[in-house]
Amino acid sequence: MDNRFNIRVRGCNLYYGDFQALKNVEIDIEEHEITAFIGPSGCGKSTFIKTFNRMNDLIENCRITGEIMIGDQDIYAKGTDVTLLRKNVGMVFQKPNPFPMSIYDNIAFAPRTFGIRKKKELNDIVERSLRQAGLWDEAKDRLRKNAMGLSGGQQQRLCIARALAAEPKILLMDEPTSALDPISTGKIEDLVSELKENYTIVIVTHNMQQATRISDKTAFFLLGEIIECGRTENLFSMPKDKRTESYITGRFG
Repeated sequence: MDNRFNIRVRGCNLYYGDFQALKNVEIDIEEHEITAFIGPSGCGKSTFIKTFNRMNDLIENCRITGEIMIGDQDIYAKGTDVTLLRKNVGMVFQKPNPFPMSIYDNIAFAPRTFGIRKKKELNDIVERSLRQAGLWDEAKDRLRKNAMGLSGGQQQRLCIARALAAEPKILLMDEPTSALDPISTGKIEDLVSELKENYTIVIVTHNMQQATRISDKTAFFLLGEIIECGRTENLFSMPKDKRTESYITGRFG
């Protein structure tokens, strides 16, 4: 995969059987930036973010047309190594979903999958990933304990650490704080802001304040289309489209 990890989408249409979920979506996502997708429920945000690591491949009758480039690679081209793609494009979901195993084994899971077996190497990856996710101090004395014993906010930071352990270049986050309390949400937002130094981050959020706090760029989705996309401060202060203005001022959604 190319060294540059910007994302370029042109003319993306996605169908579930006869239903068209995405309509001619076009966007440029810059590396080392946080790009937020906002819009009402069911408007295509989560569907779209999953095209970047081909999670939609797992859904029956799902068909995609158009071009999705990561760096110089068309990720839907024949012969694409989907395993390598998913290593480079990590994903964190709405609900924390730790594996029912120890904290250590959750983090070591991806490196082991990619053939790393040496204990010292695994120990280093586990520590580095937990430190990056701001969880090391809370977890270092309980690495061998079951991850299900962590609080919700800790579990979500563990899932971020688990994604980082695969050494991705792009991090996709699908409403990563919607199930969390305000303090845990604040911790994750601080963490995401720090991570953009090393990663390209795309976040789906229902929380418009969250988009204004942490994102560099925001795209507003409605009924499977991007209505407007631009620098976050501009989109929220001077939206160009009436529908964007109606949404961000709370008139619908």
